[in-house]
Amino acid sequence: MIERTLHDDVTALRLTWWRSRVLGYGVYVYLVRNVLIDTGFPAVAREIGTLARERRLRGAMVTHQHEDHAGNAEALAQIGVPLSIDARTVRVLASKYPIGAYRHFVWRAMPAFRSSFQPFVDDTLVPVHTPGHSTDHHVVWDSTTDTLFTGDLFLGVRVRVAHPYEDPRTQIASLRAMIERRPARVFCGHRGLVPGGVRALSAKVEWMEQTLGQIAELHAQGAGTREIRRRVLGTRGSVHWISAGDYSPDNLVRAALRGSSAADGT
Repeated sequence: MIERTLHDDVTALRLTWWRSRVLGYGVYVYLVRNVLIDTGFPAVAREIGTLARERRLRGAMVTHQHEDHAGNAEALAQIGVPLSIDARTVRVLASKYPIGAYRHFVWRAMPAFRSSFQPFVDDTLVPVHTPGHSTDHHVVWDSTTDTLFTGDLFLGVRVRVAHPYEDPRTQIASLRAMIERRPARVFCGHRGLVPGGVRALSAKVEWMEQTLGQIAELHAQGAGTREIRRRVLGTRGSVHWISAGDYSPDNLVRAALRGSSAADGT
């Protein structure tokens, strides 16, 4: 299913299918000047292929390796759509790395990226490296309208869960770099148009820094991971159990204590 919302020059396409709707998940891809930003997840490959052919896309830009964003990169390459995709992302997609059962259920697994492709370049749509969520993460900056397409950089102000490989300190630095650009509009990969975009990005930085400070303080007092998680982030929600701990508040605590060096997203 594709839900379309028009924001002047940007068309927001929210992608879901029956499995993702069971758990309340969806993902946004965006059309701007006939360029697709992110490719959606493998379960909607047919719809994305139809869109690409009907629109005769000039190109597609991939923000990062996860299957809800890069899931149809191979399908678009096969039909000749030029791609803007980082070499780190290509290496991960080519490896066909394993994902958890919950991600198989919600999005389906990606086919290995094997096709050659024409690189897509547009001087007004610029990929900017913004690691933290994953080492290969990029946002897309539209210099003609000062619009920021954040991929998974934002996701929400108070995101209390993380994957094991995420690096919150690096993510804060990436957020600060984007705040300095003073975007007129901010589009999130899972929330659509973010009201008060710069304020929301700043509020996220403030919350993350507060949270990391609380975690560090409790750790210095001798508290263990479980106690810190309980006191700072609360109880484990359903997403922790559904993901078997892969997307969990415990991971956020561990990442905060790990320091600033990020593990690879695979």
